[in-house]
Amino acid sequence: MAGRIEDYALIGDMQTAALVCRDGTVDWLCLPRFDSHAIFAGLLGTEEHGFWRLGPAHASDAPPPTAARRTYRGDSLILESEWDTPRGTVRVIDFMPPRDGAPQLIRIVEGVSGRVPMRSALRMRFSYGRVVPWVHKHEGRTVAVAGPDSVWFDAETETYGKSLTTYSDFTVAPGERIAFTISWEPSHKQPPALPEPEQSLEATEDFWREWVEHCTYHGPYREAVIRSLITLKALTYAPTGGIVAAPTTSLPEDIGGVRNWDYRYTWLRDAAITLSSLLRTGYREEARAWREWLLRAVAGDPENLQIMYGIAGERELGEAELDWLPGYENSAPVRVGNGAAHQLQLDVYGEVTEALHLAHMTGLARNDYASLLQLKLIRYLEDHWDEPDEGIWEVRGPRRHFVHSKVMAWVAVDRTIKLIESGDADGPLERWRELRDDIHRDVCEKGYDKERNTFTQSYGSKELDASLLLIPQMGFLPPDDKRVIGTIEAIQRELSTSDGFILRYPTSSGDENVDGLPGDEGAFLACSFWMADDLAMIGRVDEARKLFEKLLSLRNDLGLLAEEWDPRLQRQVGNFPQAFSHVPLIDTALRLTASGAYGG
Repeated sequence: MAGRIEDYALIGDMQTAALVCRDGTVDWLCLPRFDSHAIFAGLLGTEEHGFWRLGPAHASDAPPPTAARRTYRGDSLILESEWDTPRGTVRVIDFMPPRDGAPQLIRIVEGVSGRVPMRSALRMRFSYGRVVPWVHKHEGRTVAVAGPDSVWFDAETETYGKSLTTYSDFTVAPGERIAFTISWEPSHKQPPALPEPEQSLEATEDFWREWVEHCTYHGPYREAVIRSLITLKALTYAPTGGIVAAPTTSLPEDIGGVRNWDYRYTWLRDAAITLSSLLRTGYREEARAWREWLLRAVAGDPENLQIMYGIAGERELGEAELDWLPGYENSAPVRVGNGAAHQLQLDVYGEVTEALHLAHMTGLARNDYASLLQLKLIRYLEDHWDEPDEGIWEVRGPRRHFVHSKVMAWVAVDRTIKLIESGDADGPLERWRELRDDIHRDVCEKGYDKERNTFTQSYGSKELDASLLLIPQMGFLPPDDKRVIGTIEAIQRELSTSDGFILRYPTSSGDENVDGLPGDEGAFLACSFWMADDLAMIGRVDEARKLFEKLLSLRNDLGLLAEEWDPRLQRQVGNFPQAFSHVPLIDTALRLTASGAYGG
């Protein structure tokens, strides 16, 4: 059985990523890309669907022991896990070197004290656990082959096969280091080069140390900010600059339920806000690469902007269900692909335009096509901003006039007006100023409940939505506007959980059932960070700081966050780690630091 979501650590090479559990089991790894088929899919099934466990030997009828301690080595993505056993202490170092050739996952066992019996158990299953590969020896190396894929296993100990699993039993002494590596290569090509684990470890540590040195944030929450930035970097697909929302699929928002989605793609919304955080912490190269990815992805058809694309800009992300996988803790179905790709979500026009605006304001080198794209997006919005859509949360119920979508349409027009006013683009300035005013007036008339003094989720609705917290952050209304304060207080009353975190919107409770899905979900962590931001903006800074630090306490021992927090089960839920949680963490830390609203 897979571990709790927060029991996992992330390692990766900025092209794919693996999840490593506290007991030393790699339960998730897709090769060679984030969106490739998994060769270890035990996370969404059982050991029969692929895993790699490396840790102290244990009785076959006993659960594997969990590490007594684990940490990332400094500011890096190198995981170190330590076990204390009756025979001594052992450390396992897990990492994926930034790719220069074949993708590799390297695991180094290091003896700390005593002589500790160890076992490596490797069960490769291709195509998300469905295909048993042909495993054989080739010039002293173990290789698993199935169709287009081959995975090469190099071990510095003797190995043997049993029950369709490759084992290695050995003992490690103090100071001794024993390495294991898997490398992927297309099956029709020559074998990958022999691994050099120690040199790769040193190069990986150097890479992360040098990358972190560019961070311009040095405030009181630096540890949390740095870990979040490293996580966002790990979710970036280096060859193209695309940023995945998470490296996993189908980790449930509702344990045992159907709210299971594939997040291994680039959402324009998530990537745009990620770019914003990177720019404000000194990472211009990543921002430039994302802008170039965006321009390639939407080239030739900007009017039909998709809400998400593949990591290389692919448009077709057809959704399918993998019925041979039982799902994480029996949360089915397991889905790959994402049918929401072709939804109409008008807010993405605002997020993309805001990101391009911020890039322009922070001095990122001008790109004429980026300005041209921005103008084309506004011309589309001129004709479509007043249509109903599926909204920021990708509801699978009927389209509505979501207030947040209209607000972000206003943002898109406002930022484009500023671009024209700066002299860096030409456009019908007066006409678009009128459009901006029309959208603003429409929202304030149709999306605001005067009796309750709050904006609502959609026109004519009585429900609330946490995305309304972005109204002051986007500059649609000033923070001291009574309608803003009323909305913040209404969300606190109606969308707050028992422990003070914020839900996105009512799900199965309420008559509207806006998302068209059964079941509930946890508190959406991004929304809780937005609440902390808003509280700071309206002067309730102590309350903002307390909420922020309470949110920080939800991170696992390695500083990682999933998409949501289940207040009933007191555990993380949703895909993991989630960019849309780590980005607002960074943003709130910056805001609180600027306001001086922190303890100590």
